[in-house]
Amino acid sequence: MKKFVKLLTIGMLVLGLAFAAIGCGEQEKESKTTGTDGERPVLNVASETTYPPMEFTEGGEYVGFDMDLIRAIGEAEGFDVKIISLGFDALIPSVQVGTADCCISSMTITDERAEAIDFSDPYYTAGLIIAVGKDTEGISTLDDLQGKRLAAEVGTTGLAASNKIREKDPKTTVKVFDSVGEAFMELEKGSVDAVINDMPITHYYIKTTGKGKVKMVGEVFAAEDQYGIGVKKGNTELLEKINSGLQKIKDNGEYDKINEKWFGDEV
Repeated sequence: MKKFVKLLTIGMLVLGLAFAAIGCGEQEKESKTTGTDGERPVLNVASETTYPPMEFTEGGEYVGFDMDLIRAIGEAEGFDVKIISLGFDALIPSVQVGTADCCISSMTITDERAEAIDFSDPYYTAGLIIAVGKDTEGISTLDDLQGKRLAAEVGTTGLAASNKIREKDPKTTVKVFDSVGEAFMELEKGSVDAVINDMPITHYYIKTTGKGKVKMVGEVFAAEDQYGIGVKKGNTELLEKINSGLQKIKDNGEYDKINEKWFGDEV
């Protein structure tokens, strides 16, 4: 009798485990169907995260216009977004070798860069501007910068513009920094005469860290410059998803909310 009871107990236990396994299987199936967090594909995104208000660190988190934008695109297309912080000159190589799936970092679409990676549809029109110390006079054009001491961030269109000035006048010196913040610090110290950089970033810097220390002069130039999201050459599937997500957030108003959050009506 005891043996029978023991066998019955074991049988019920096995049956219970079987039902439990079935239940877990159903839960797993439901989880995959509904796309629970952690089971969605991860989009690894490279960015140079020292470029406020586009991408920077605050409270241990990566924040900014570009960060909100790529996360909104990821949400629209069913991706979880993981940000990989790299130097600006490492962004394109990271996409080329597959360390990152794409890069977003206020990267102007240029013919030279388009030879190395494919770009999404443009998502922001920037342009360049000259920044000088608050008491500086006599500088308002690119020609005024010939023979001066300039600073810019490595790999940027601001650096390219600075180098063109030096080509016209070899007496011009160009200091290159890993971040635009370092270039602005050099300007504040008086170690350089001007910084050439993207207008919205310069504008934000003057409103915040550089308030009362730095000013913009002259007109915006290269005003047709547009930012794009970079993907590996030939990765049309990802490129189409990014473009699709970008269009979705423009259509549903999310893009306008992000723009208002970081720039308001000032830029």
